[in-house]
Amino acid sequence: QVQLVESGGGSVQPGGSLRLSCAASGFTFRDSRMSWVRQAPGKGLEWISGITPGGFGPSYRESVAGRFTISRDNAKNTVYLQMNNLKLEDTAVYYCAKGDGVAPRGQGVQVTVSS
Repeated sequence: QVQLVESGGGSVQPGGSLRLSCAASGFTFRDSRMSWVRQAPGKGLEWISGITPGGFGPSYRESVAGRFTISRDNAKNTVYLQMNNLKLEDTAVYYCAKGDGVAPRGQGVQVTVSS
């Protein structure tokens, strides 16, 4: 079955950076679009970025465009999210998801941005 395991979360100050990783198994990763989604406290899930199977033409939610970069390594069955210039409003649980939607997704990692 699909398994997605995120890592790399933590606490940073505004302006800081974090790199999230997601190790995938149970499906043909190299043939699958992948996404990152997040859920801020008290809010619903929101899609923030997606990437094609070949790693081309990444897409981003407007609020993270220019600060976040999605990438993937098909040899390692891993998708990444480099997050720079983090803002208070980026505080959320971050999930990677198979495909373009919010499921199936991993267990999530907490990212906390605070001063």
